[in-house]
Amino acid sequence: MKSVLTRAALATACLAFASQLLAAEPKRPECIAPAKPGGGFDLTCKLAQSGLKDTGLLKAPMRVTYMPGGVGAVAYNAVVAQRAKDPGTITAFSSGSLLNLAQGKFGRYDETAVRWLAAIGTDYGAITVRADAPWQTLGELVETLKKDPASVVFGAGATIGGQDWMQTALIARAAGIDPQNLRYVAFEGGGETLTAMLGGHVQVTSSGLGEVTPQLAAGKVRILAVLADDRLPGKLADIPTAKEQGFDISWPVIRGFYMGPQVSDEQFAWWQGQFEQMLARDDFATLREQRDLFPLSLTGDELNAFVLKQVQEYKALAGEFGLIQ
Repeated sequence: MKSVLTRAALATACLAFASQLLAAEPKRPECIAPAKPGGGFDLTCKLAQSGLKDTGLLKAPMRVTYMPGGVGAVAYNAVVAQRAKDPGTITAFSSGSLLNLAQGKFGRYDETAVRWLAAIGTDYGAITVRADAPWQTLGELVETLKKDPASVVFGAGATIGGQDWMQTALIARAAGIDPQNLRYVAFEGGGETLTAMLGGHVQVTSSGLGEVTPQLAAGKVRILAVLADDRLPGKLADIPTAKEQGFDISWPVIRGFYMGPQVSDEQFAWWQGQFEQMLARDDFATLREQRDLFPLSLTGDELNAFVLKQVQEYKALAGEFGLIQ
């Protein structure tokens, strides 16, 4: 009898393993960047695309598709309502996504509506101007704003209350300036914002650092401040922090992915396992560094707990600025 039970248990285990294999790699993997090309979501998808391919963890090529609208709201609603069970779709998110969720900007779906898959790096907020702009420091920009807040046009990849707006609002508040008096133009993603500034349509951009460093290397922009606690290492060490310039502001930007709410545990576990393997590899660390992102590795339950806590903190922050009724 014991041997029969043992064989039965072994057969059950084999069937479970076979089931996981069948649910393993999706045939048409896709990463949704919920904005137009060129911004932080695009960067996030392409980092995963390269990392999973170059490490051999994804055999089928993963395509990147763009779903702009509501700075992530359109994509979030589409995944929950139309791709709830899709095993091949991952969607990029950032701290800006969580800030918008905290304010109810994603409609009837809240932060519990999806399965939070993996965080693969962290960026930091940055205040950037064109290389020929009159301001050499964040302090000089703030002095201009104190004299006439409406004399400077800010561009950012979000609406009022979004992540990029919040970065400028925090600096304004620290300087004793009413954030509501700032002139602000919203764009659908960081790529459009940077293009607008380079074209002279706005004077200052608030964004993630990784979105502007390619233009910094090309000599087209000047980063007045990075919103990190300390100066960043390596080639970014010359960029001053807002804190060292007298503005006690830090804004880390998590970059990662979520999946639909009804994706099976087996399919979710497969993706989680691939990301965990990728995040542990030195060659992925090099890829991440090349895109001016910094280490942050969270997956599954650990990421879910982080997201829920972060959203609560953002709700409190948004309340301070009167953004939640």
